[in-house]
Amino acid sequence: MNTLFDKIWDAHVVQNVTDGPTQLYIDRLYCHEVTSPQAFEGLRRRGIKCFRPEKIFCMPDHNTPTHDQDKPIEDPVSLEQVDTLEKNAKEFGIEHFGMLHPKNGIIHVVGPERGLSLPGMTIVCGDSHTSTHGAMGAVAFGIGTSEVEMVMASQCILQQKPKSMRINIEGKLAKGVTAKDMALYLMSKLTTSGATGYFVEYAGEAVRDLSMEGRLTLCNLSIEMGARGGFIAPDEKTFEYLKDREYAPKGEEWDKAVEYWKTLKSGDDAVFDKELTFHAEDIEPMVTYGTNPGMGMGITDSIPEVDTIPEEGRESFEKSLEYMGFEPGQKLLDTPVDYVFLGACTNGRIEDFYAFASIVNGRKKHPDVTAWLVPGSWMVYDELKREGLDKFFERAGFEIRQPGCSACLAMNDDKIPAGKLAVSTSNRNFEGRQGPGARTILASPLTAAAAAVTGKITDPRTL
Repeated sequence: MNTLFDKIWDAHVVQNVTDGPTQLYIDRLYCHEVTSPQAFEGLRRRGIKCFRPEKIFCMPDHNTPTHDQDKPIEDPVSLEQVDTLEKNAKEFGIEHFGMLHPKNGIIHVVGPERGLSLPGMTIVCGDSHTSTHGAMGAVAFGIGTSEVEMVMASQCILQQKPKSMRINIEGKLAKGVTAKDMALYLMSKLTTSGATGYFVEYAGEAVRDLSMEGRLTLCNLSIEMGARGGFIAPDEKTFEYLKDREYAPKGEEWDKAVEYWKTLKSGDDAVFDKELTFHAEDIEPMVTYGTNPGMGMGITDSIPEVDTIPEEGRESFEKSLEYMGFEPGQKLLDTPVDYVFLGACTNGRIEDFYAFASIVNGRKKHPDVTAWLVPGSWMVYDELKREGLDKFFERAGFEIRQPGCSACLAMNDDKIPAGKLAVSTSNRNFEGRQGPGARTILASPLTAAAAAVTGKITDPRTL
């Protein structure tokens, strides 16, 4: 019996190239401003149009400022990137959700919330975190700029088929433990290369129990374990989430779609190239201590001692701690924090703001902390306003910014200054990722909120 990955992959094979890659049909291409200009230029040079423009959706997100979006962008590079995307989309007849457009936001937040990402689809984007859309039961993965051009020109891509891995997380997550903690835990166990060459299917009771927002967070971080992508079989939660969304099928088409989506699961006797099982009760709120997402630990733990690190990894381990200003054996609890960032395609959804609010409730932002709360889309922003959460956060000393990738990757104004320590809900803690010399601790919205109100790394379960 085939795995779910086999089912979706095989349904999209146009042709198999002998001793070569597979020609795979792509249902949806997402384009943002950073990885698309060269692809459009390539089409222009060859004098060809997009083969199926209605399958392509564009929006700026990396370079967009998260304040004063009604004014011209001050940074000349960002301005050029955003303007170029708009011109290219217009020239090639592609749907474009520009800044301040009600459907604008981070591509990986907008796709699912608008019903553009659907079960059984193949989805690509010139961005590594495209695996996020796997939460809908789709095969979604990031591609390079030359491949973006290939999909624009033919709606197909040449890909080697990855191996399949199933990660089961059994049992129930404890109070205060989130999908983000689950992902950081998996990375700490598997390292950032533990799933290289695989496409991961997440399964087990703890995964089924996750909300759709939680599943999007888990799948988003698959790439940080080295996986080609990660996904979850669609179920009633998926269908309920998608029903009546703008681009989801309607009426009779909806019934037909759901009937098909119900077949999208791995068979009981499906054989995976690798299968791993973890237990939800072993997971506590997580924090990273180094400069890759796999350098994580439970919030009450201590940074490992050097002699516990395999010999080949010791030099980079020590270099990482030196950059972060931490010592082997150190606990991070009570470490003072300068910045807190809630947002990114990892944790910029409405549920993440509710989680953050649950800790803030009755408390104030710590005076020594600069906090950036950035919704992942205008839909999230509007919902925050509708629920009165903008006023709730204002009373506690926080400000809701406008949508965008923001401080996830320092391609816009929201940069963490050199040497400052940020607790961030984003996906990467590489050197300089959030700004030159910035130091990043990855954590869940609950842990980020706990740091924002106490001014130091705090176990959210104590609040």
